[in-house]
Amino acid sequence: MNVIKSVQLYIDKMIEEAGVGMKILLMDRETTSIVSMAFSQTEMLQKEVYLFERIDSGRSNERLKYLKCIVFIRPTRENILRLSNELKSPKYGSYFIYFSNVIPRTDIKTLAECDESESVREVKEVYADFLSINANLFSLNIPTCLHALNWYQDALDRSVSGIIGVLLSLKIRPAIRFKNGSNVAQQLAKKIFDTMNKESSLFSFRPPENGDAPPLLLILDRRDDPVTPLLTQWTYQAMVHQLLTIKNNRVDLSSVVGVPSELKEVVLSAEQDEFYEKNLNSNFGEIATTIRDLIESFQLKAKEQKKIETIQDMKNFVETYPQFKKMSGTVNKHLVVISELSMQISKKALLELSELEQDMVCRADHSAQLQKVKKLVAEERINIDDALRLILLYSMRYERHANCGTVGLLNALKARNGRTHLVPKMLEYISQYARTELFSTVKITDAVKLTRQLIKGMKGVENVYTQHVCVLKEILEEIFKGRSIDQHYPFINDVPAYRRPPKEIVAFIIGGATYEEAMAVHQLNQMGYRVILGGTTIHNSESFLDEVIAATNGAPFKHSRSLQAFHSASNA
Repeated sequence: MNVIKSVQLYIDKMIEEAGVGMKILLMDRETTSIVSMAFSQTEMLQKEVYLFERIDSGRSNERLKYLKCIVFIRPTRENILRLSNELKSPKYGSYFIYFSNVIPRTDIKTLAECDESESVREVKEVYADFLSINANLFSLNIPTCLHALNWYQDALDRSVSGIIGVLLSLKIRPAIRFKNGSNVAQQLAKKIFDTMNKESSLFSFRPPENGDAPPLLLILDRRDDPVTPLLTQWTYQAMVHQLLTIKNNRVDLSSVVGVPSELKEVVLSAEQDEFYEKNLNSNFGEIATTIRDLIESFQLKAKEQKKIETIQDMKNFVETYPQFKKMSGTVNKHLVVISELSMQISKKALLELSELEQDMVCRADHSAQLQKVKKLVAEERINIDDALRLILLYSMRYERHANCGTVGLLNALKARNGRTHLVPKMLEYISQYARTELFSTVKITDAVKLTRQLIKGMKGVENVYTQHVCVLKEILEEIFKGRSIDQHYPFINDVPAYRRPPKEIVAFIIGGATYEEAMAVHQLNQMGYRVILGGTTIHNSESFLDEVIAATNGAPFKHSRSLQAFHSASNA
């Protein structure tokens, strides 16, 4: 259950089957990202792949018959047409064609008819149709997937093919649960179920032994937990994404004052950076200590490098210099990133903001919290987008409170030229389930739920900045404890009852996952469970708000008293 290794195995297999000799890798926009997330360019060069081209962009007409061409593309209609034209007039000596997912036989026939020079040596399906971010995290790179709270058809089709690719790469045929009451989750579950049945020969994996439950595909809806993407993050990977934005393992630092030219864009990859791999889930306090230790270790090695007095010293220097140079790059890169994070935390008063955010989502204290939100929203030192996040969290928490102060907060935000229209948009986006369950008051009659809430509250006391527990983690814990979730997450088809919970779960969030949820999955995996998390994209708060705007455009307006008041305030 490692999505990075799955992709790497497929790419290694493609290169190996092409044999020895110089090779070119011909890709499309999406497969370029898939490959770059799994291997660095240096690693590809070591595998005798010397050129990289895009089939969907301008290319040279120069014929290079001495090169073997490895084609790795998605099986889209546009790509089949482009590849057909390529094969009619081949530039390279031989072609090894690999599609990132299932391809119809009719398209194979079309390509065969175009290969008049018989330059094609191999045509295969490989199921690397997703971006592997961490070992247990993947994305489909769909920034916005809904319109009028329903699927964009292209996004639905891409989600089906991406998830099918994940399942086939992990060699599992799962039972499928989906969020009850979510039309988009049910649609996705049904299309995946139908595809698995249609391609039954591909899914003929050995069933679980001893009556164990089959693996589970769990389909969730972001609208059931719009809180998690809005919270300030405190683990390294999540903080970098929230404050600097990670895109395809790359971080743009060009706006950072005084950054060296070679660090204007840095790569943060768990596969290519040992320090990052070890610390991506560390909290900010731990990171500060770890980077200090790394710098001290580097300084010690730097002193050793300077001591060259004998032939043996020279030999040792030559042997260790590459590792020294690599360590130097690692230190400089992470020092710049962590320094920028520290500066932004201080400048934006994120410690103070985060404490209030966590307090609002974990504890009901309307009067005191409203006063704190009012105070911070009015202060110029508070970033306007952070002030908006506070108002969004408050408005969702206290939407139905008798003394709800959202209208007054909107007026304060409007005075600072904030994006007031996003508050009613968020209240249209949040699902009915989230309205009733996310901030629900526990009934005394529900003794089991009450006990769980009390325990959860006590655990949160340890760290005021990480009290919040995402919905995903709660659901996964319920499943692994063998508790029934049938009411909220039914199966798409009839599945017999099993004595034990599933050993493997692939969880997919329509509307995007977050690094906080990836951290929750990481913690469960450390306890011995086997979970993979995926999403249509990986959100920080800004990208999530873009998702909310896109999803609610064209959505029927809910004519509730409170929403009308919010619209009036924001449009006044």
